[in-house]
Amino acid sequence: MQFQIDNMTCGGCVRRVTAAVQSVDSAATVTANVGEHRVDIQSTSTQQAFLAALESAGYPAKPVV
Repeated sequence: MQFQIDNMTCGGCVRRVTAAVQSVDSAATVTANVGEHRVDIQSTSTQQAFLAALESAGYPAKPVV
């Protein structure tokens, strides 16, 4: 699943986004593109769980369809 995270602008943001994702699923694979403000997550957890974790971490996300 892919998300747009407009305020993900640096490597520190990527680390915090990755930590938020892995708080939901420690086995999740996270691929971030800072230039496009997008993150791709490979996981069996739900999209809603990731949206909630990212929001809580200060990185509100929108699903990319």
